[in-house]
Amino acid sequence: MKLVDLFEKKTVFSLEVFPPRKNTSKESILPTLSSLNDISPDFISVTLGAGGTAQGNETIEVANLIQNQLHVPAVAHIPSLYRNQDQVDELLDQLAADNIQNVLALRGDPVDGLSPNGTFYHASDLVAYIDREYPNFDVAAACYPEVHQESPSVVADIEGLRRKVDAGADHLISQLFFDNQHFYEFQERLALAGITVPVEAGIMPCTNKKQIERITKFSGVPVPKKYQKMLDRYADNSLALKDAGIAYAIEQIVDLVSQGVDGIHLYTMNKPEIAEKIWDATKTIFEANQTKDRGAIELVH
Repeated sequence: MKLVDLFEKKTVFSLEVFPPRKNTSKESILPTLSSLNDISPDFISVTLGAGGTAQGNETIEVANLIQNQLHVPAVAHIPSLYRNQDQVDELLDQLAADNIQNVLALRGDPVDGLSPNGTFYHASDLVAYIDREYPNFDVAAACYPEVHQESPSVVADIEGLRRKVDAGADHLISQLFFDNQHFYEFQERLALAGITVPVEAGIMPCTNKKQIERITKFSGVPVPKKYQKMLDRYADNSLALKDAGIAYAIEQIVDLVSQGVDGIHLYTMNKPEIAEKIWDATKTIFEANQTKDRGAIELVH
């Protein structure tokens, strides 16, 4: 069964992890993966290098552990901006050899001083190539509820997403966001554009103010006043900020699931104890949606 088929049966709950640092044993992530496995996620995605320039060996190794030792579906990230066709083929062939047939097709972030090789300049180019040459793969793509920071307009952003879906993206995983209303407005734009593939909402619990500020600056994600006040108030109290950040993420998830979201993709930052707390607080809500009827998206929230 392809991962996309899960969305017809339940509200999906998935996780994201990143590989150990270079020259660190892949086994060092096993305790993290083992703890995350206790949550019984529907799949775990594995990132591939800052800026998308890493070789990908670490990502494949971790995805292999997830798929073949934990027996949880693994989704490998493939950034395409600095990869030619042979390099993409090498990654996909190795994944297939490891019984991994789920990928997240990305453009990847530009890196100062590096020139794209032009083979897959857009994520839609990579999606189309995988759909054509590796049809057995389930291909996810990224989406941006608050508009990609490089997009000239909301309309252009949706047009770009439309190209990914038309190229063969089976489902979408959103960038993190902190205001659910922006996600609901994004759903409305998708409905108006006729984009009907499942969309997972990306949620990142805050546990460190500097980390969140760095991520939001890099990604262009706006921080609502409510969230900023939380960051400012507990910036000097790490335990309080951790608890407040977890509570905020739980509130987001409960609201999203209650409103019929297709799934939640939790950016774990390799902190299983935080993921476990969030799952413990929300699992009954997900379990209540094992056989769900999402129905039509309302155009007013």
